[in-house]
Amino acid sequence: MYRVINKQALVKRLFLYFIPLALVGVLIGAPFILLFLGAIALLLWHYHQLYRLSDWLLNQRSFNPPEGEGAWEQIFEGIYHLQHRNRKKRNELAELIRRFREGAEAVPDAVVVLQTDLSIIWCNQLALKVLGLQWPTDHGQRLDNLVRDPKFAKYMNKQKFDEPLELEVSHNQEQTLEFRVMPYAGQLMMVVRDISRLKQLEQMRKDFVANVSHELRTPLTVVTGYLEMMDEENLPPPSMWAKAHQTMIEQCHRMDSLVNQLLSLSRIEGARKYDNDKPVRVPDMLALIATEANSLNKEKGHEISFDVDPELDIVGAPDELRSAFSNLVFNAVHYTKPNGNIHVQWQIKDDQAHFSVTDNGDGIAPEHINRLTERFYRVDKARSRKTGGSGLGLAITKHVLTRHDSHLNISSEVGKGSCFSFAFPKTRIADYDNK
Repeated sequence: MYRVINKQALVKRLFLYFIPLALVGVLIGAPFILLFLGAIALLLWHYHQLYRLSDWLLNQRSFNPPEGEGAWEQIFEGIYHLQHRNRKKRNELAELIRRFREGAEAVPDAVVVLQTDLSIIWCNQLALKVLGLQWPTDHGQRLDNLVRDPKFAKYMNKQKFDEPLELEVSHNQEQTLEFRVMPYAGQLMMVVRDISRLKQLEQMRKDFVANVSHELRTPLTVVTGYLEMMDEENLPPPSMWAKAHQTMIEQCHRMDSLVNQLLSLSRIEGARKYDNDKPVRVPDMLALIATEANSLNKEKGHEISFDVDPELDIVGAPDELRSAFSNLVFNAVHYTKPNGNIHVQWQIKDDQAHFSVTDNGDGIAPEHINRLTERFYRVDKARSRKTGGSGLGLAITKHVLTRHDSHLNISSEVGKGSCFSFAFPKTRIADYDNK
C-alpha cells in the first residue's frame, strides 16, 4: 500500500537526524563542525538518490523502481504508481483510438479528419480508394491540393458546410461524390459518399416517367382525335369509320400491352417464391415459340433454325422463362434486316444449360450494349416504335434471368450481327445426374 509523506514526518526525521549530531558535538566541544559535516553527508546522500532516480527514469528499461531509503522510498513508490496510472490511461486511450479507427473503417463512407487549414490528420482506408489519397505520404498535406477541382476549393474556402457538395470525379471511373463537412473541436471531419448509383437510379426514374408518358401519349392522342371527330349528328362515312376503328383498336392494344408489360416487370422485380419452381419442358416451349416466330417472319423472310436438345429441361417459373426465351427470339425476328439468318440454340455446354440467339443483322454499337436492358432504352427509337416494341422486353429478360441464377450476355459487331445468350447452372437442370 502506497504511504503518503507529510510535513510532520519529514520534520521529525530531520530532528531525529540532527539532534544526536548536536549532542555528540557538544560533548566533544565542536557542535557546529559536526552539524556541518552531517548536513554535507545528508546533502550527498540526497544527491545520490537523485542520481538513482534520474538514471531509472532516463536510462533503465525496468518498470520497477530502485530500492529507496527513508523519504526516497515514498518518492520512488509515488513515481512508480504515477507511471502505472499513466500507462493505464495510455492503454485506455490507445484502446479508445483503436476502437474509433475500427469504427471509422467500418463506416461505408470515406472519412477524412482535417485541420482548419485543410491539412490531413487522418483518413480511413476507403478514403484512399475514393479520393486517391496515399497514406502516410499525404499526412499533413492540404486536401484542396490533392482534390484538384475549383468547385471543391471554393466550397472548402467558403467555410459554409450546411449543404453537402456534389462533385463529379474520374479518379478510377466516372462517379459522383457527395462531400459533407462537420466542424468539431477545432478540426473538420469530412465524410465522402459515392452517390453514383443513386444518381443513376434517379436518372432512370426520370427517364422511366418520361418514357411511359411518351409511350401512352401517342395512342391516347390518336384515340382522342378520332373520338373528337365523331358525334351523334356527324358520324364519319363507313369507309373512314372502318379505318378509324381499326386504328383505335391497334392503339388500345398497344396501351394494353404496355401496361401488361409494366405489371409483369413490377411482379418479376418483387420477392420471388422459389417454392413455386417446377420442372419446365423447355423443348416444348421452344417449339411453340418457333411457331410464333415463323408467323411473325412471313413478311421478313428470315431463315430461322432451331438446334434444341430434346431432353434438356430446367427448374423454374414457366411463365417467366417463356418471357425470357421469346423476347430474344422475337427481337431477332423484328430487328434483323429482311432475308436474314437467325440461329437459336439450346444445348448443354460446360455443365450448363446454354441458350443463344444469333443473327446476321445490323449489329449494335458498343456504347449501346450496356444500356440495352434499361427500361425503354432503344438504339433506334423510330425503328423500334415502327416494329411495335415497347423497350421493356430486355429489361424483363434481365430480371427473369437474375431470379433464375443467370444473366444476359450480349456480343455484337456493327454490320455483322449480334448474339444474345444466357446459361443456367447445373443446379437448375432437371435430372442433371442422368444427363
